[in-house]
Amino acid sequence: MADANPVTIGDIDVPFWRIVMIMIKWSIAAIPATIILVVIWSLAAGLVGALLGTHMQMAAPPAP
Repeated sequence: MADANPVTIGDIDVPFWRIVMIMIKWSIAAIPATIILVVIWSLAAGLVGALLGTHMQMAAPPAP
């Protein structure tokens, strides 16, 4: 490890359309990821809402 040689990258040559295709793939991959995150957040919000709703009903004074 003491004989490590430093490396400097001077240039990366990537064609424009290749970068466009990568960005399109990322956009398509983001759709199911977003759906999964929305489902997880909805379940978490529903759970917290149910727990707090039950707690708030127990804390409320009885109706006359």
